[in-house]
This record gives sequence, C-alpha cells and structure tokens, in this order.
Amino acid sequence: MSIMPDQSVALSSESGIPGIGAIVFAVCAAALAGLLFGYDTGVASGIQGYLQSYFHLSDAQLGFAIASLELGCVPGAMLSGTLADRFGRKKMLIVCAVLFAASGVLSAIPQSFTELILARMTGGLAIGASSMIAPVYIAEIAPERHRGRLGSLFQLGIVIGIAGVYWVNFLIVSAGSHLHKAAAGGMNWNQTMGWRWMLGSETLPAIIFLLMISSVPESPRWLIINDREEDGRNILKRFIGSAGADREIKIVKETAAREEGRFSELFTPRYRLPLIIGLFLAVFQQFSGINSIIYYAPRIFEAAGVTAGHAFGYTAIMGTAKLPAIFIAFSLVDKAGRKMLLAIGTATQVVALVSVATIFAVADRVVTTKVFQGRITHVSTIHFSHAQVWILLGCILIFCVAFTMAMGPLVWIIISEIFPARIRGRAASVCVVALWLATFVVAQTFPMLKSDIGISATYLIYALCSLITFLFTILVLPETKGRTLEEIESYWRNRREPKLFRGPDST
Repeated sequence: MSIMPDQSVALSSESGIPGIGAIVFAVCAAALAGLLFGYDTGVASGIQGYLQSYFHLSDAQLGFAIASLELGCVPGAMLSGTLADRFGRKKMLIVCAVLFAASGVLSAIPQSFTELILARMTGGLAIGASSMIAPVYIAEIAPERHRGRLGSLFQLGIVIGIAGVYWVNFLIVSAGSHLHKAAAGGMNWNQTMGWRWMLGSETLPAIIFLLMISSVPESPRWLIINDREEDGRNILKRFIGSAGADREIKIVKETAAREEGRFSELFTPRYRLPLIIGLFLAVFQQFSGINSIIYYAPRIFEAAGVTAGHAFGYTAIMGTAKLPAIFIAFSLVDKAGRKMLLAIGTATQVVALVSVATIFAVADRVVTTKVFQGRITHVSTIHFSHAQVWILLGCILIFCVAFTMAMGPLVWIIISEIFPARIRGRAASVCVVALWLATFVVAQTFPMLKSDIGISATYLIYALCSLITFLFTILVLPETKGRTLEEIESYWRNRREPKLFRGPDST
C-alpha cells in the first residue's frame, strides 16, 4: 500500500527553511531522551552478575530486577499520552529529565533489593513517558521531507546510550578487577561498589538533557490545537518564516476541525488499521529478542565459554558496531521509505537469529559430574572454539545492525506519525504501553528460557517472530515517506479498510 497525497492539502514546508538550525537543536534535545533510554536499559548488561551475588538472587529474581525497569515504563507510557496532550510535550519531557536524574542517584545507593527495584522503576517511568513523548515532539516539529531522518535521531540516541554505557561498564569492571577484595563476605570491589557506579553514571547525561530540553520551544502543532495560536505562530516563524507559518496554521486548524479528539475515536473503524499497525510493530519490535541481547549480552558470551572480562569487551564492541547502522537508516528512511527498510531489516534478522540458534545447537558440550551432599548431578557446559566465538559475535552483530537500521528507529517513527493530531499523544501511549509490556515479557523470561529450553530454541522463537514481522510489513504496512502528518491523517479518513480489517459496522 502507498499513501497517496490529498491534493487539497498543500505541503507545509519548502526548500530553504530559515529555521532549520533551531529545528535540529530542538530535535537533538528531544533525542537525548533516547540516549538516556539506551543508557538505562544497556546498563543492565553490566550489573546483573554483581547484583545476583550482592543480593543473593535466583534466576527468577534476577529477571525481575532487570525487568523492573519495564514495570515503571508501562505506567509512564500509559499516563504520558494524556498528560502530554493536556500540558504539552515540553513540560512532560522536563519531568522525564528530573526522573532520569533521580533514578541515577537512587540506583547508586540502595541498601536493599526493594530499594533497587523502586529506583529502577523510577527510571522506567522516565523511559516509558519519554519514549512516547520525544518521538511525537520530533514528528510535530520536523518538516515532512526530513521527518524520517530527524525521527531517526531518537534511535541514534538510544544506540549511543547503549554503546556508551557498555564502555562505561567495561571500564568500571576493568578498573575494579585491579582493586583488593572488600572485607564484607569476601566480595570484590565490582560486587560491592562497581555496579553502583554503573547505575549512578546516568545522572550526568540526565542533567544535560534537563538543561537542553528546558531551552527548546513547545510543539507549535500542540499550541495551535490547544487555542494558543499566537504562541504557535511565533515558533513557526522561527522555523519556516511568516508565510510558512500562516500556511501551516491553516492546515493544522482545518485538519483538527475535522477530528473530534476523543480517545474513543481511536477505536472506531476508521482508525482500526493504524491502531493494529502501531500495536503490532510495538510488540514485535521487542519479540525480535533485541533486549535479550542488550540486557544479557555478557551472559550469552559467557555461555559460549568466554571469560567475564572478554565478555564485557565483546559486548562493548557490539554496541559500538551498531552506530554506523543508524546512519544507514538516517540516510535512507526518507528515500527508500519505511516499508522497504523494514522488509530488508526483518529478513536479515531472521537469518542472523537462525544462525545464532544453529551455532549453539552444533557447539561441543562437555559433561562434568558434580557431587553435592551425596547427590550426583551431571552438568553440560557448551564449549566454543575461538573461531566459533567470532562467528557468534558476527551473527549477533548482523542482527543488531539489521535491527538498528530498521525495526529500531522505524517503529518509533511510524507510531509517531500515523495517528490524528488531537489524539496522537494518547494513541502513541497505547502502542508504547504494549511495547513495554512486551519488553517486560522478554526481559523476565529470557533467563528462564535459557535455562529451561536452551539458547538455541530461544533464538528460534525470536527468529519466528521476526519472520512474522517481515510478512506483516510486506502485506499490511502502508508507506508514509514524504507525506505531511495532515496528509496521513486525511488518508485514513478517506480510505476504505481492507476486508481483512473491516467489521460489519464499518463504512
């Protein structure tokens, strides 16, 4: 499917935008929410082993400690849509920055497992809210010709945050390995203090985010829709000049007048398909298994027989190697389009995930016998050759690059642009809530799946989910590149749904 432009709706931008610098600064400020998103999720790869030994956690408790971030993400995303529609995008992003900073401080000082969970949930509130609001803010201020590229900066922020915290983790672990053991229980410095530094290091980028987001303007579209036309006009003059501002205001007001703005409108037959698209992409972005790698990469490498120090090094390399992929998305998303990039990316994910599963399936296993309290148990340990470790790293890198090029940025872009203006915040929050529920499922179940059915079978499940996403992209997803938000809105309003999605009451 391809969304055809509504000829009655003129394009709202033109060449030579005088305020492009101001737009880029505002987008970069909002994209820092993505950096903190990536930082707060990626830090889990470094802390989990030390948390398990410090708090004496089982695999299920460890999974809960990592997944507790998502317990905050869900209410954060659930509430943020209504709050952002009521109070504005900028004000809510400022609240998110404060929550990020508070989480960094509180996560570094917990004395109990419960305190750690509450601190992680505070960070989750910030991630859940900002992951909905920041892409919407970017979509609303970006010219349609550049919306895909500028929207990709949010994912770039996520990738930089993940790569950055991987190296922070690696440096802290390396430094801690040279320190003497602490007195308490014979634990080393990393087990008692290192993980605290990993979590607390988030505070600095959170303060930078707070300072930057405080200096950007509110979304002019939000201001116009909320009867603050003059404020919106002043911002648009900075962005696109006086003539462009008048034209933009007229288009936004005409489009908004045709929408009722009730949340229930999202569930009418007219918007059934965009809701299905948003929910599907949100859930299956996570069911690809990406966070099993972001959260548990060192343990995956350790399962292949790699030492802990090298496992952190491989993880840092993996995080850094993802950076070029986001620039591929940045350069192609407004040329090749969302649909083609998603198709290529998800097909590549399938191949990479099947390869990871195959490598673990054919790896040599060494069975050792252990005797504990008179009971004999047989433990099977996977043994990878040096070449197999590099092949495994290569396959994981291919998967991460494919995800970062397509599913990573495009899901956020599509969710932020396919819904009508008056309910965009609340509609996006529904999809983001679904995304974080799916993330919780993956983070909670991966340690248990790894133990119960093995890594190979687990990654075959993720490969199947990526295959389903590929088919959905080919058969259902429309193309939105180069269209204004108002043109996309007009498309849903004027089209007839495919029979597959049309109920008996559809018109």
